[in-house]
Amino acid sequence: MIILGPPLVILVIGLFCWLVFPLAAFALPLFVGLTIGIWAFHTGAGMLGGIVTGLVAGGVSFGVARLALALAPWAWVRLLTILLYVAPATVAGYSATYGIALMTVPSPIWRTIFAVVGAIAVSITAFIRLTGMAVAGPARQ
Repeated sequence: MIILGPPLVILVIGLFCWLVFPLAAFALPLFVGLTIGIWAFHTGAGMLGGIVTGLVAGGVSFGVARLALALAPWAWVRLLTILLYVAPATVAGYSATYGIALMTVPSPIWRTIFAVVGAIAVSITAFIRLTGMAVAGPARQ
């Protein structure tokens, strides 16, 4: 067991790091969906109503971003939309990296440094993913 433990821990930490990057671009729709779903549950919609309401709200949030990126006539509107969606991804990347570093790094300073580097990496990844969703075409400056 002592031989299998450290490689499995490294494998699981790597898996969590790998999962952060694809999910980071969808942090805002996830936050919106969870917030609306929990609100619906606490106002009496029940478990199924909260889940359905949260899924619809998250989907609408994602659809609004896709429409804004596809139909915005100005480049600054597209950039503002992308930055609006990258900000929660930065927070999610910082939190996820800090949580992983909390399990492995004993020094609080180095945990924060790793968390900031992770937040930057997740922000860049989310920015690139979201700019790839934007429709290339003539934009008025």
